[in-house]
Amino acid sequence: MIVETGHFALALALAISLVQMVMPIWAARTGDPALRQTASQAALGAFGCVLFAFAALTWAHVTSDFSVQNVVENSHTQKPLIYKISGVWGNHEGSMLLWVLILTLFGACVAAARNSVPPRLRASTLGVQGLITFVFLLFIITTSNPFSRVIPAPVEGNDLNPLLQDPGLAIHPPLLYVGYVGFSISFAFAVAALIDGRIDAVWARAVRPWTLTAWCFLTLGIAMGSYWAYYELGWGGWWFWDPVENASLMPWIAGTALLHSTVVMEKRDALKVWTVLLAILTFSLSLIGTFLVRSGVITSVHSFATDPTRGVFILAILVLFIGGSLTLFAWRAPLLRQGGLFAPISREGSLVLNNLFLVAACATVLVGTLYPLVLEMLTGEKITVGPPFFNSTFVPLAIPLLLIVPFGQALAWKRGDVLAAAQRLFAALAVALVVGFAVLALAWGGPVMAPVGIGLGAYLLIGSVLEVVSRARGYGASRARSLGQIGRRAVGLPRSAWGTALAHAGVGVVVLGIAAQGWATEGLATLKPGQSLATGPYVATLDSVGPRQGPNYEEAAASLTIRTRSGDEVGHVDTGKRFYPSRKMAVTESGLLTIGASQVYASLGEMSQDGGVGLRLYYKPLVLLIWLGAVVMALGGGLSLTDRRMRVGVPAKAKARPLPAAVPAE
Repeated sequence: MIVETGHFALALALAISLVQMVMPIWAARTGDPALRQTASQAALGAFGCVLFAFAALTWAHVTSDFSVQNVVENSHTQKPLIYKISGVWGNHEGSMLLWVLILTLFGACVAAARNSVPPRLRASTLGVQGLITFVFLLFIITTSNPFSRVIPAPVEGNDLNPLLQDPGLAIHPPLLYVGYVGFSISFAFAVAALIDGRIDAVWARAVRPWTLTAWCFLTLGIAMGSYWAYYELGWGGWWFWDPVENASLMPWIAGTALLHSTVVMEKRDALKVWTVLLAILTFSLSLIGTFLVRSGVITSVHSFATDPTRGVFILAILVLFIGGSLTLFAWRAPLLRQGGLFAPISREGSLVLNNLFLVAACATVLVGTLYPLVLEMLTGEKITVGPPFFNSTFVPLAIPLLLIVPFGQALAWKRGDVLAAAQRLFAALAVALVVGFAVLALAWGGPVMAPVGIGLGAYLLIGSVLEVVSRARGYGASRARSLGQIGRRAVGLPRSAWGTALAHAGVGVVVLGIAAQGWATEGLATLKPGQSLATGPYVATLDSVGPRQGPNYEEAAASLTIRTRSGDEVGHVDTGKRFYPSRKMAVTESGLLTIGASQVYASLGEMSQDGGVGLRLYYKPLVLLIWLGAVVMALGGGLSLTDRRMRVGVPAKAKARPLPAAVPAE
């Protein structure tokens, strides 16, 4: 009965989202504020219905209700509870339901944020959000029903894809989807502004917190997905330029540009048209990523649901939202009032240059991802665009982009001084050069670009510190002289200033981790118990190989002892191969030993006839900085969200005071 009720809740949410879409349009024509308020109530109702449907599907998975097709295909009675829950979104139907749940959650949050968004803009935004919700609910109900029944019900299920039975995949999709879907709010705000023909600093102040929230979650989602692929797939890499990886990277890059553009618009009332276009493009790239993963156009180790029969519907969604919004933009954007002016050498100018590099980098990823698909469609020829293409096109754009970041922060708004900015950054540039040349000298004969990356990471870190110090010292006659004064002023800086510096420092940490992989080493050998394999500064000795029994898998596990080359024991690592009988599928379980920010990575290969086992051993110096840096970036964004100015509501019109009564003349 719960399953049928969940299905009914989806249908009810479809009807409510239609009301949410239509009522703001009607209210705009009639000027009725009561009809406008209906959009907020509908948004809350749609969220409640979808939440109930999601809870019903979760209940079916937890209780192993094999009368539901989705449970049969993705669950098993012996599967641990955490994977029964994560199995809800570990498939196409459930993941799309999670997508819509987050979509309606954002709509409900906008409906509840009455003081931060003007009523007219809120109603129009919820109307656009209602259209998105209606279309995706229609897609789920007609092509991807998660509540389809199986008659007769089987005794046992097929189990979840073994690659997805991992804590990382329990966390990664929800984080990623909050990022993806969060940009739908920015998109809805942009379309609403085009419809109303009005965009100003109030609009920018309203859209910026939602954009920043989506960006933070997408950053964490990408980082979690990268780390999962690193340790779960057994290939030892942290990024492979896989099409599904690219599908999440593109909206992140565009969202980063959008975030910086909203800052300029809020501060200087400039870049209005460009900001609206970025909001449209960012969500459009999220939809393209959904199309690539869900339509069956590509098959990837990261994609856990493909069905070509749904591709036509998703393609229609792309045409509707991307084509429709760009058509509306072409029609209405010329009517928008242009914003304020600024000098090319200014903080606004640096952010514009930043945006140009980000958009160019995003375009290279888009071309490299879609070109093989378009070529195959037109000619039937299959090609692969891999890391060499992206490394040769993306990296040359990323390096100058990163150089601009601290320099732009050192420039003043509206009109800057290049010499003064260079003087403020002199210490960062000097330290970066010293660090880079020192690393190059110590690692002479190794990779050339790795020391460059180390110097660039140091430059970003020190530049972030100097930005806080520079703002705390002040300018002119009020310039602080002592460290105590600087410290007190730094504590009093807005949280958004600290958040920006922290996010930029996180980028520096990521760059350090990526650059250090230039010194990563790899060893490969077939070993018997007692034999050793060396890589980098460490030696791994195979202690034993034996079978293990898991709740729903069988495993051949190897135990290793890790020592330094001088013979000092560092720790132990277990690695193995698991076989899942219900899926008849084997997966590799990597072994990781963390040493500071570095890791020794072991991956078990095939068994040989003479009793030996294949072993691949990696040494990954400072590799954890890649993901720790991403966490620092997200924390910086989260800190900015706590700034009081992010919560300032729309100025309320002062009520007219009654005139004092006239005093009769004596």
